[in-house]
Amino acid sequence: MNNDELSKPLIFRRVLLTIDEDDPNSSTHAFRYATTLAHDYQVKLCIVSVLESDDLNIFDVMTPGKVDERADNIKRTVDNYMKLAEDLGVNDVQGLTISAGDVDDVILDRVIPEFKPDLIVCGSDTDDASHRVPGAVGLRIAKRANVSVIVVR
Repeated sequence: MNNDELSKPLIFRRVLLTIDEDDPNSSTHAFRYATTLAHDYQVKLCIVSVLESDDLNIFDVMTPGKVDERADNIKRTVDNYMKLAEDLGVNDVQGLTISAGDVDDVILDRVIPEFKPDLIVCGSDTDDASHRVPGAVGLRIAKRANVSVIVVR
């Protein structure tokens, strides 16, 4: 064990917050943690939400404007979280919404390479989320990400 290495602080400079638009309980806890971290350490915060493919059924896809409506709702949600973060004193906030995809694949394959976070903050999906297994998205991201991940309950 190298004591010099152990004594160095571990500082995160770019925090990626994942927001699940249809699970506000888990998103609230993750938001509170990520904004506290971003504010206290004055680091960049990116808030992202993905329109999940599993959230769309064949009728949504076939109904004109329905997918666009869902995408607009997600964008409004991210915009609201960004405004709240700014109101809480986070100086460097950006938002990102991605249309239709598997959330963990989108985060891992598109968002991480674009934003280059050194910490990802996820909420732990609650029982009322649309996901079949509570906590599954955060767990899958934590298993596959090449950066640190915190799943907040």
